Amino acid sequence: MKLTDIYTKETKVWVPDDALVWRSASLVDGYKDNDDVIKIIVEAIEDEQEEEVRVLKLGRSKELPPLRNPDILVGENDLTSLSYLHEPAVLYNLQTRFVERNAIYTYCGIVLVAINPYSELSIYSNDFIQLYSGRNLGEMDPHIFAIAEEAFNQMSRDDKNQSIIVTGESGAGKTVSAKYTMRYFATVGGSGDESTVEQKVLASNPIMEAIGNAKTTRNDNSSRFGKYIQIGFNKRYHIIGAHMRTYLLEKSRVISQGMDERNYHIFYQLCACADLPQFKPLKLMSARDFEYTRNGDCTEIEGVNDENEFKETIHAFTLLGVSSKHQSLVFRLLSAILHMGNIDIEENGNGNSHCSDNDEHLVTMCGLLGVEPKQMAQWLCHKKLTTMAEVLITPLTHDQALVSRDALAKHMYSKLFDWIVRKVNAALSTTAKQHSFVGVLDIYGFETFESNSFEQFCINYANEKLQQQFCQHVFKLEQEEYVREEIEWKFIDYYDNQPCIALIENKLGILDLLNDECRMPKGNDQSWVDKLYARHLKTSKHFDKIKISNTSFFITHFADKVRYEIEGFLEKNKDTVQEEQLNILKASQFELIGELFAEESLDRGVEVMAGVGKRGATKVKLSHASSKPTTGHKKKETKKTVANQFQESLAQLMGILNSTTPHYVRCIKPNDYKLSFTFEAKRAVQQLRACGVLETVRISAAGYPSRWSYTEFIARYRVLMTTKDIVKKDPRKTCEKVLKTLIPEEDKYQPGKNKIFFRAGQVAYLEKLRANKLRACAVIIQKNIRMWLQCKRYMKMKQSAIIVQRYVRGHQARCLASYLRRTKAATIVQTRWRGYTARARYLQVLHATVKVQAYTRGMLARKMYLSMLVNAKAIIIQKHVRGWLERLEFARIMRLMVYLQCCVRRWLAKKQLKRLKIEARSVSHFKKLNLGMENKIMDLQRKIDVITNENRILATKTLKVEALQLQLVDVEKNKVLVEKYRGKSDQLEHDLAHVRHMMEGSSHELKLTKESFERERDDKDKLIAELHAEVLRLKTRNMEVLSESAVKENEIRESCESEAKVRLNELQVALDDERAQHQSRIKDYNRIEQRYENIKDELEVTRARGDEHESSNGTLEHSELLDRIEELNHEKSELESRIAGKLNGEFEYEGQIKLRQAMEENETVKNEISKLRKSIANTAAESMGEDSDVFKAMYEQMEAMQDELDVRRSEVIQLKSFVAKQPGMSETKTCSTMTGSELLGSRNRMEDINLDKLDKSDLKAVLIKVYDHNRMLESELEAERKNHEIEILDLRSASKQNGGYDVTMEENIQQELSRLSSENYNLLTKVESLDKMNKKLKRQLKLYSRKLHDGSTRSSLISSDSSLSVPSRPSEDDTGSIQGHPILRHKESTDGALGMLQYKAGDESKVIQTIILDFKPRGVAVNMIPGLPAYLLFKLLRFADYSNDDKMIKQLLQQIINGIKRVEKKHDKEFEFMSFWLSNTCRFLHNMKQYSGEDEYMKESTEHQRRHCLRNFDLAEYRPVFSDIAISLFQKLILNMVRSIKQMIVPAMLEHDTIQGLSSKPAGMRGRSMSKDGVDYTVEALLKQLSSFHSMMIQHGTEQAIIRQIFRQIFYCITSQTLNNQLVRKELCNWSKAMQIRYNVSQLEEWLRKTNLSDGVVRDTLEPLVHASQLLQVKKQSDSDAEEICSMCTALNPQQIVKLLQMITPTNDYEERVSVKFIKLVQSKLLVKRSTHDDSLLVDGSFMFGVTFPYSPSQLDLDQIVIPADLRCSSLIKAV
Repeated sequence: MKLTDIYTKETKVWVPDDALVWRSASLVDGYKDNDDVIKIIVEAIEDEQEEEVRVLKLGRSKELPPLRNPDILVGENDLTSLSYLHEPAVLYNLQTRFVERNAIYTYCGIVLVAINPYSELSIYSNDFIQLYSGRNLGEMDPHIFAIAEEAFNQMSRDDKNQSIIVTGESGAGKTVSAKYTMRYFATVGGSGDESTVEQKVLASNPIMEAIGNAKTTRNDNSSRFGKYIQIGFNKRYHIIGAHMRTYLLEKSRVISQGMDERNYHIFYQLCACADLPQFKPLKLMSARDFEYTRNGDCTEIEGVNDENEFKETIHAFTLLGVSSKHQSLVFRLLSAILHMGNIDIEENGNGNSHCSDNDEHLVTMCGLLGVEPKQMAQWLCHKKLTTMAEVLITPLTHDQALVSRDALAKHMYSKLFDWIVRKVNAALSTTAKQHSFVGVLDIYGFETFESNSFEQFCINYANEKLQQQFCQHVFKLEQEEYVREEIEWKFIDYYDNQPCIALIENKLGILDLLNDECRMPKGNDQSWVDKLYARHLKTSKHFDKIKISNTSFFITHFADKVRYEIEGFLEKNKDTVQEEQLNILKASQFELIGELFAEESLDRGVEVMAGVGKRGATKVKLSHASSKPTTGHKKKETKKTVANQFQESLAQLMGILNSTTPHYVRCIKPNDYKLSFTFEAKRAVQQLRACGVLETVRISAAGYPSRWSYTEFIARYRVLMTTKDIVKKDPRKTCEKVLKTLIPEEDKYQPGKNKIFFRAGQVAYLEKLRANKLRACAVIIQKNIRMWLQCKRYMKMKQSAIIVQRYVRGHQARCLASYLRRTKAATIVQTRWRGYTARARYLQVLHATVKVQAYTRGMLARKMYLSMLVNAKAIIIQKHVRGWLERLEFARIMRLMVYLQCCVRRWLAKKQLKRLKIEARSVSHFKKLNLGMENKIMDLQRKIDVITNENRILATKTLKVEALQLQLVDVEKNKVLVEKYRGKSDQLEHDLAHVRHMMEGSSHELKLTKESFERERDDKDKLIAELHAEVLRLKTRNMEVLSESAVKENEIRESCESEAKVRLNELQVALDDERAQHQSRIKDYNRIEQRYENIKDELEVTRARGDEHESSNGTLEHSELLDRIEELNHEKSELESRIAGKLNGEFEYEGQIKLRQAMEENETVKNEISKLRKSIANTAAESMGEDSDVFKAMYEQMEAMQDELDVRRSEVIQLKSFVAKQPGMSETKTCSTMTGSELLGSRNRMEDINLDKLDKSDLKAVLIKVYDHNRMLESELEAERKNHEIEILDLRSASKQNGGYDVTMEENIQQELSRLSSENYNLLTKVESLDKMNKKLKRQLKLYSRKLHDGSTRSSLISSDSSLSVPSRPSEDDTGSIQGHPILRHKESTDGALGMLQYKAGDESKVIQTIILDFKPRGVAVNMIPGLPAYLLFKLLRFADYSNDDKMIKQLLQQIINGIKRVEKKHDKEFEFMSFWLSNTCRFLHNMKQYSGEDEYMKESTEHQRRHCLRNFDLAEYRPVFSDIAISLFQKLILNMVRSIKQMIVPAMLEHDTIQGLSSKPAGMRGRSMSKDGVDYTVEALLKQLSSFHSMMIQHGTEQAIIRQIFRQIFYCITSQTLNNQLVRKELCNWSKAMQIRYNVSQLEEWLRKTNLSDGVVRDTLEPLVHASQLLQVKKQSDSDAEEICSMCTALNPQQIVKLLQMITPTNDYEERVSVKFIKLVQSKLLVKRSTHDDSLLVDGSFMFGVTFPYSPSQLDLDQIVIPADLRCSSLIKAV
């Protein structure tokens, strides 16, 4: 390929430019061989209006200008992916990404180039960390997190230590990059425990920034030291600790700063808090009042609050474990350094210096350091000279004294800095074994200033070493790639800076000569530089000098040629401090300060020359105790200079870096004015040359920089191939055949094993060929389309003419037909009108005649009616009068007849009596009486004999009974106690009867009240009649007002509806937020509860072990007691049989019969009373009229009080049995027994009766008295119970004193006897109570019937009502219930007990084990009805409710809750279990609502289902518990689904080409491979997985509303993952990829329609993807296009819209790039239209919508649910 083929007409090139370094131009004519000049057109920039035409001379070398890359390669993520690799291409690519796309990161091979934006960017959030976590380098857009993730992956994959080297000049952003790198490691490598190692690692940053960073002219937070932080990881790759090394602190900044610069931040932070009370002793002032902080005339930084920064620094100290004592030391030293700069050193007349020991700042400094001011003043102005013979003290000049003071200040700060670093390392250290580490090196980049000194020399020396290591590593990676692909390659020559390094560090090099000169007695800077000139000026090409100056020298570094001024080199290298000043500090009264400076060697003072040799002078250690010279042995040592120390630390650093895998971050400063996203080409080029980026590009360009896989090459350049060139199933041969045709020179490319390697410029040439081919194809397509359009236009015109003719002719025919129709129609209309008028006149006469007849007939009929009415009334009066007269006559006759009958009957009776008296005196009568007497006497004699024999048998039985009576003595004693309480209960009923009598008096008052109400009603009726007329008048006025207000009402209604909708939307958003918060709280609750369960399990295991141990020890101790217990059990069984025989003999048959009869009579009496009350209530309500509501309320209260009385009676019986059991109970049971007031019920309160409805103050007062009396009786009962307990305790104490056997055995025997006696007594008390209740109810029935007969209905009801109350019967287990559980509420009992599962109390755990824990969703549950476990559990709950046992139902509910939570914990990562139990938990929750008996949940229930409602307990407060469990299951179900599809989302939605033929720029253009891990997921695979989820939830019976919420969350996750990846991957932002994504979204929408989920809730979650695809496809040029984008992309926030516009990358030449002007236009419009600005670039992938469980009643009846045989639980439960 010749140059003439490349440099053709209009070819774009780069030409040098003074202002922009490089400028774009295009050739006017093509280049021809042997041309000396070429004509170019320079493109206009923003400030220029027209293009400039230039003539470019080529010169002798014929060097042509660099070529520009194609537009599709502009803005590449990797600079090495550019086809033409040279300086202008690199500079332009960085400028385009930084300015136009606001992309601050760019790859350059293995180097990450980071440009400081001087602006806060939202690309460092945790969402970005999660996005880059687990991704390969190059898969996402360049980012500092990608480099950190690559280092972390290589460390975990290869088990090799890693290093991240961050370099750059001051202000380039090195510190921020290192900080974000450490933050990434702290987040990804977090251990999750409570050690706070990660927090400590991050907390070290504020401390090091405070003491090591300062404001410079280039950077507000410039690091003035180098640091290397090693972050240690264990075998699980969790952070366990860290270690920090520092290099070359800029100590000179402590005493002096340049203009507009500051000292270290810590000084200004301390001065900002000078007013705080704890810093008053430091005597601090404003920063402008201290010499060391005002040199730069800048004490504040814009936008920085030093006081807040100081608080953060103190917090970091505390977090790292630095005690307040040590913090006080730090602040003392810093304050002392500030005061030291203000010490006034004066000059005497003889030129010597003088310092007053009364100087204010000197006294303050010495007080803070704990030293003597006089001594410090002495040695600030004097020095000690020690010779072989004597020690001399000489005064210092004024300048020497100032230098001595400043040297001490620098040394103090340096020691403090090193001490703080040691403290930080101690806090970050760990005792755990370190498996591997990642090092982060934050070190200064190459520096060159107008005046460069010793510090710049050391910095540039370090960068030379780092550059050497960098070049070797890059070269190594490049060659390894060629070897791995097995291609032929030649050795790549790269720049080697070893000669420059040898000039600096070799023997007799610059550093060696500098150290030798420092050892000379009279060495100075000039003598040292003269030696350099003599040694290296003619021997090294990297060393040079200016001819006119002997005070400087040049070194040619790899980046630039730097001039160094020799002034101060020796002094800075020595870093000398007077030993006397250090001795004063060592003797400080503060131990910590003394220890801080005691670490300095004793020889750190004035050097004493003992001789001069090849290596210079040696030091002699002198005694400080005497001023005389010491005699004896002198110890000689060699002092290390600053250069030696730095050289050793640098060698150690390079050793560490060489042993690790390095990763490079080069920070670039875009401008010197800190302007946001402003790029200065000159400054950027200088730094690119200095940091080695261009060297990387040069090495890549020397080989094969462009690398494509075979499949990517074929997909991209298929248009350049013919059919014969394609070899199926062998892409390599296909590519080789095509390349032989396209690129004849074989040296321009190399086919490897997996890739094709191209030389620089070849990809651009192929892109040019491809663009030409596509352009030619486009011309052909345009030609044919235009021809087709013209043909279509002609045919359309012809067809239009024919149609016009047809319509004209039709119009004329229609006009004629219309005229004929109108003529005929007029005639018909005239006929019809004349007939109409004639009929109208006839009908008018007819109607008038009929009306007259009607009025006449009506008048006659009314007259006839009045006459008939008068006759009828007269007849009725006559009828009634005659009837009354006849009845009077009949009554008189009847009285006479009755009187006559009485007289006749009396006469007949007297006659019969007389006859009977005569007959009784006759003999025959006596014979009849004595007939059969003899037979009767004989029968009686025979019966007497039988009775005598029975008496003998009964006598023997009597002896046995007497023996049994002795054993029942204890029972008789208990009977006495029972009689007491029986008397109390009789007294209670007597009191109630008295209260009932008192209530009878209230009936009379109610009658009076009724009469008053009637009088008021009459008055009101009169008033109503008067107002009625007024109402009629107002109605007319009202109609007028209504008509006027109708219009206003419609307007108000519309406005209210709109406001209501807005308010409803706001409330809905608030509700969703509240639900989300509630779900987060449920998450926290579940996590805490899980920890509680784990701890409880451990405690149970521990207790079980302890019980086993105790039981083994206690077996031998109780062996004798067991024998005794067996004997007592035997005696107990005999006693039971004897008592049972006696009881059966006495009242077994009679008692049962009597009990049965009493129960039947009781039920009948209750039914009759209820019917009687209802009839009384109905009749009373009808008679009372307006007061019926009051009466109904009183009747309801009476019913409730009657139920209360029934409950009280049953409680009295329980109380009697409780008293019978009391003597046998232990002391602990007695103490824990409920009080009498608790047994009588806690609902004995005024609030339980709705007295407000009665509205009778007197009745309310009577009821209050009743309740007061009840409370008095309860207190008396409580006192009696306490007395009974005291008596029992006394008896037990007496038995303990007198008993001769074990107390425990005695208590056991007494318990058994008391239990037997209580059982017997319970039967007696039941019979007695039923008898009494029966008699009482009969009396009440007679009373009610009598009152009903007498008409006193209301009085009867009120008296009954007053004697009743409505208590609640709390269970005895309530006192021992588990705290935190919902409260069980009793309900009124109803009939119906079908649809239940019976189980034994205590088997709850076994039942739950079978139904919940052992239930397998797959296999067992496949062939069963959905929600079967929920139905079974609820049927068990119904049985517990039917049993009316608080403890039983609480145990069952708790077991159900624990069982579901155990399943959730055990199978939390299994979708099948989570889906199954989410469905069953929701069904159980719905059953609790459906069968609760509440009206709102029973509307859709059948009559059969209503009979199955819960009878006794209200479980409303348990519903939130199960709702929280369902929410937890819902969230874990979502996590399982997301975990399953997370790896599919990005490949399926973004990377897979669903539509074949839409070729976008492949990933190979980036120079990196995609991370698909060998699995190519498609949308079909994703939909298949979603379908499996959906079908399984349908199979499990999950409600459609819940499924809709689940897939709403899943599709939100798909959208967030897809959009977030698209926002950080440039190759996905083009027209072709947008088409692919939109098609993939349409497939998701089609799936939603098939599954009936295509409502707005789920579909709306895909809107961001739809809008993003539309944004990439719409036109983006004019103002109307910007307006359309703003109105269309409502699902994207402004930052996402701008980011997508910036990342749009054309894949073909015919696609246009979005201009910066258009992006700014869209951004401005978005700011105007959207007031609420969302700063988040990424979508929050962890967000979860609020979940609700809409009520869904079951259509199945509970009795239809059958227990399947597969459960094998027939022995535990059975249906009833």
